[in-house]
Amino acid sequence: MAVNKYTSTGLRQGNSVIPNNDSPSCLKDFVGVWQLNRQILQSSGEAFLFNGAANFAWSDSQLLYQESGIVTAPDKKVLQAERAYVWQQQAGGKIDVLFDDHRYFHSFTAAKPYAEHLCGDDHYVVKYDFDYWPCWESTWQVKGPRKDYKMTSLYQRA
Repeated sequence: MAVNKYTSTGLRQGNSVIPNNDSPSCLKDFVGVWQLNRQILQSSGEAFLFNGAANFAWSDSQLLYQESGIVTAPDKKVLQAERAYVWQQQAGGKIDVLFDDHRYFHSFTAAKPYAEHLCGDDHYVVKYDFDYWPCWESTWQVKGPRKDYKMTSLYQRA
């Protein structure tokens, strides 16, 4: 029996890619626990790897996003890592992403799956990829005087 595996090129069953025309249309599509694998590739070529889980849970009419896992540094040191956000549904399928203290971070829709955020002089650009929903990716390109990396996160239903 072939095992389904999502790769950066899509959901595979055996040797064939299975396209998917579905995409998330509202917050409820994200609810639940997701396996989360992430690579943070520094401009120096060093890569940090994150393995853990992300949980989207209702709190009133918004979703609380909480992730936790282990980061492995290029020198093989292992660190515990956690992050939290708040996701809010807006009209027209728009989703606002807020920091956990409710400051605005960015917005996106499945039809316009990208956004930008300035943090001081650091420029964050994200692209969400829902082509193989319910597996999905977010890719952040971060550049500035203090940062220069590409972070790719892969989400799969747990």
